[in-house]
Amino acid sequence: MRKLIVQQWVTVDNIAAEEDGGLSYVAVEPFSDKSDPAFKAAVMGFIDSVDTMILGANTYAQTKDYWPNASEQGEYGEKLNNLAKFVASSKLDDAPWGGFPAATVTRDPAATVRELKEQSGKDIWLWGSLSLMRSLLAAGVVDEVRMMVCPASRGRGTRLFEDRQDLNLIEAAPFDNGILLLRYEIKE
Repeated sequence: MRKLIVQQWVTVDNIAAEEDGGLSYVAVEPFSDKSDPAFKAAVMGFIDSVDTMILGANTYAQTKDYWPNASEQGEYGEKLNNLAKFVASSKLDDAPWGGFPAATVTRDPAATVRELKEQSGKDIWLWGSLSLMRSLLAAGVVDEVRMMVCPASRGRGTRLFEDRQDLNLIEAAPFDNGILLLRYEIKE
């Protein structure tokens, strides 16, 4: 069965979004000439393991104009743009994605995830979208959380987890660029 995997950038003090909603603590560029080859391989390995992306309406609004035109992102950008996409929104009627296939709008993301998990294919990626992540955790449909821990702290902002969450460690991988990849399975 397919899994729903959440991937979030976080600080060492568990901040996933700064007070202004930004991610200025993410100081790495996975696909520049200076990139840590092991980190780049991990990022590419992850995108190769998924074929579907779920986004919340805010994340969609923040990314829909950049990613379809992000030719500097190379093979990663091409793969991201060609993923099947679902946008959780109660207001949008359609969700265009540049010259790539448009996203499908869903009013019931938990039901959509359950349906997608029953279909054949690769895993499903929840990108950003903290509110959506929390609602899908509460609905019991999240299988794994991937945290890309940046070597920075912010003290204030929006924490990744608001409530108690029990996790099983799957992987802990440090990279030369200072990023620590932590993969956790959600305990049932």
